[in-house]
Amino acid sequence: MFFLIDYDRSRGELSSIEMFDDSERTAAENKRLKRELSLHRKGVKREIVLLQAASEDALKETHGRYFANIATLAEIESRAI
Repeated sequence: MFFLIDYDRSRGELSSIEMFDDSERTAAENKRLKRELSLHRKGVKREIVLLQAASEDALKETHGRYFANIATLAEIESRAI
């Protein structure tokens, strides 16, 4: 399964997430590129990533920062220092 993530780093928020079946990889890649180019043209800076995982729960386990709020991320970062 593929997950197209639109993440607003400045706000620490997940803007959107879309799921695609493994058979839809090309469609997912094309959508990622279109979204990234569209936001770039508008001067909007966000992370647009396409990730593969067995499930959304697995994705949350490996890429939890996309799902945590800004306060949680700050707390995690302060413990690492």
